[in-house]
Amino acid sequence: MTDQYPAFSGGRNIAMKIPPHRYDATVAFYQDVLRLPPIAGPAGDAIGFEFGQCNLWIDNCPGLSQAEIWLEVVTPHTEAAAEVLQEAGIARRDEIEDLGTGFDGFWISSPADLIHLVDAREQSWT
Repeated sequence: MTDQYPAFSGGRNIAMKIPPHRYDATVAFYQDVLRLPPIAGPAGDAIGFEFGQCNLWIDNCPGLSQAEIWLEVVTPHTEAAAEVLQEAGIARRDEIEDLGTGFDGFWISSPADLIHLVDAREQSWT
């Protein structure tokens, strides 16, 4: 692995509803693997993190069987990011969609099975 831990940042307008059986692993992914800064929020099961210019709220939602949101994670060092994510046991999911030749990024699946595009460009979906 590289000597420098890559910085991760996120997109905008994000809320996640997570079933209880995936909740702890999902929180650990954003807290311990991506190391996003925590934010204070309302009382309850929701845990918040700074995610770019947005707030990312992770809600523990009994009764859900799965979560489904696609997100973007931006990092200036995609190769180092790929190493960190692989070492954390995060599944690479490049079969999700072809990103084309020369695109500096890749797909992963978080512990909650949410698809993330990890790329070096801000607003790559706009």
